[in-house]
Amino acid sequence: MEYLEFKISCKEEYREILMAELANIGFDSFLETNKGFDAYIPQEDQDEQLWQEVISRYQEEAAIKIEAGILAKINWNEAWEKNYDPIAVADKVYVRATFHPSKSREFKNEIVINPKMSFGTGHHSTTYLMLEWQNEIKHTGKVVMDAGSGTGILAIMAMKLGAKRVTAFDIDEWSVENGKENFEINSFDSLEMQTGNISSVRTEEAYHLILANINKNVLLDEMEAYAKHLLAGGQLLLSGFYESDITDISEKAKNYGLSLVGKKVRNKWTSVLFKKEGVKS
Repeated sequence: MEYLEFKISCKEEYREILMAELANIGFDSFLETNKGFDAYIPQEDQDEQLWQEVISRYQEEAAIKIEAGILAKINWNEAWEKNYDPIAVADKVYVRATFHPSKSREFKNEIVINPKMSFGTGHHSTTYLMLEWQNEIKHTGKVVMDAGSGTGILAIMAMKLGAKRVTAFDIDEWSVENGKENFEINSFDSLEMQTGNISSVRTEEAYHLILANINKNVLLDEMEAYAKHLLAGGQLLLSGFYESDITDISEKAKNYGLSLVGKKVRNKWTSVLFKKEGVKS
């Protein structure tokens, strides 16, 4: 499989925004650089019109410059090892890869993620915000869903925080395989990563907590399903959209008995917590 490589330089404040926009049109791996980032997509998946729409939308304000090329093969593990640094979410959780030294004595929880081409290393603001929220939400004994699980990082966090069971799934087969590997690395062999979406995978009857870090359109489309799968008093934690999208997300959630509890914002991205109306579960 041949990959297209785009070396993109841009203003620092637009780096994460551009990566998220490109991920939505098929790009499946990104490597951050001093000037911006490198973006990769299988040659057959490139949609020139969508690519041009994203670039033209941000070209001037983000000062985008691009060098394009073709890669016949790439060693993703080697590439990640050179570009993937550990991160810390406050003093609560430390996220690293297998090739980084452990800091388990310094942090309450440590998660080991070998991301390959999957989304969810904690570096992106949306994943960071989700982890930050999770460390403020009681997980002990709860049944949790992680929709669009990616690397499985949020499912792993849920288990480390004491969740009773976690249902994790993603529509991307590569992410599913990567998630399974990360579950094993973190000694959660009982965790399963299913292929599919909330309508097609095996689920519990109801959940205390649902996590979904996807994108605005998917979240809006699946809001009704999230609400139906939540116990009365259950919580829905969402991210994958900008602060300016909160109104649209909140209005749709309200239609299904979900009340906004709070929000967190980081680099223009946001994560919001909802509660399902009814008696506390």
